[in-house]
Amino acid sequence: MTESFIPPAKPIIGDDERAAVDRVLQSGMVAQGPEVAAFEREFAEVLVEGRESVAVNSGTSGLHLGLLAAGIGPGDEVIVPSFTFAATANSVALTGATPVFADIEPEQFTLDPASVEAAVTERTAAVMPVHLYGHPAHMTDLQAVADRHGLALFEDAAQAHGASLGGRKVGTFGRFAMFSLYPTKNMTSGEGGMVTCETPELVRNVKLLRNQGMEAQYQNEVVGFNARMTDIHAAIGRVQLTKVGGWTATRQANAAFLDRELRGVIVPPVADDAVHVYHQYTIRVPEDRDGFVAALKNEYAVGSGVYYPVPNHRLASLAHFAPGLHLVETERAAAEVVSLPVHPSLSQRDLERIVQAVNAVAGAGA
Repeated sequence: MTESFIPPAKPIIGDDERAAVDRVLQSGMVAQGPEVAAFEREFAEVLVEGRESVAVNSGTSGLHLGLLAAGIGPGDEVIVPSFTFAATANSVALTGATPVFADIEPEQFTLDPASVEAAVTERTAAVMPVHLYGHPAHMTDLQAVADRHGLALFEDAAQAHGASLGGRKVGTFGRFAMFSLYPTKNMTSGEGGMVTCETPELVRNVKLLRNQGMEAQYQNEVVGFNARMTDIHAAIGRVQLTKVGGWTATRQANAAFLDRELRGVIVPPVADDAVHVYHQYTIRVPEDRDGFVAALKNEYAVGSGVYYPVPNHRLASLAHFAPGLHLVETERAAAEVVSLPVHPSLSQRDLERIVQAVNAVAGAGA
C-alpha cells in the first residue's frame, strides 16, 4: 500500500473556528468591530506580556504601518536580513526608505550583529531583525548595536508566536513588532497581522494608518490606508489563540524527536537562552540540497520546503538596493536549507517516516 503524502505545512481549521465565524455572520457586525477589539486584548495577554496590540489585514501591512507609525520614511535606511521572505524589505521600501541588507549568523539564520554594525551609515535609522523559522534573533546584541548608534529597533516576528529569549517574549523587545496570521503560521486568522507597540503614541499612529487616517468617523487626521481586520478573521484568530500553546508544545516535541533521530544532516541548534517555536524545522544539506528535496518527495512521499532559495539582495525587485553585494552566510544558507514537517497534524508514524526518508536519502548521498 502506498503511503499518503506528508505535507510540509498544514493549517488547522476545525469546528470551533467555523462556529466562531458563524456567530459573527449571524451578528451582522462583520467589519472591524468587537471581535477585533477582543482579539487585540487577548493576543496581548497571551503572547506579548500585555503589550498593546493592533490588528491589521496582513503581516506585510503590519510591518508597513509599524514603520510609518515609527517615523520611517524617505532618506532613512533600515538594516534588515536578506535571508527571509521579501515582505521584510518590501515594507521598508514601501515607506520610501532604503532597505540595507546585512548577513546572518550561521546557526539560527538570524541577523549577525557584527554585520549589522558594519552596515550602519549616517542615514541608518533602525534595525529590523526577523525571528526566522520561530527562533529569536540575537536581540541583546542587536540592542547594544542600536544603542551605540542611536538607532530604533523593530521586530519582524511573523514566524515566532510564543518564542522567547532570556525569558522575555519576542514582540516585546522593539519599538514595534509584527506577527503574521497567514494560514501556514503557528496560528492563523485566515489572513491578517498583529502589531505590538511600545508606546500609546505608536498604538494611535498604527490605528490611524489602518483606518484611512481616522480615529473619529470623517475626521481624517493623516493620509491612511484601509488595512483593517474583519470581525470574521478576528473570530478565527481568537479561537486559534486558545490552541496555539498546545500546538507549540507539539511542534517542540516533534522537533525534539527529529533532533534525536536524524542522521547525515545538520539539525537546527537552539541558543541556550532561547525558546524556539518551530514555525519551520530547518536543517542544512550541504551537498545537492535540491536532489535531496526531490528524493524525499518522489521516493518517500515526504514534503519539505526551501525557505528561502533566493536571498532578497538577489531578487529582481530588490537587487537595485544592493548592487554587487555578497553575503557569505546568507548565500550559503540559501543553497543548503530544507524545512521538514513538524506541524501538529503529524502522527507518530508520520514522524517515523520522515526520519526513515531523511536518513535513507542522506545516507545514499554520503
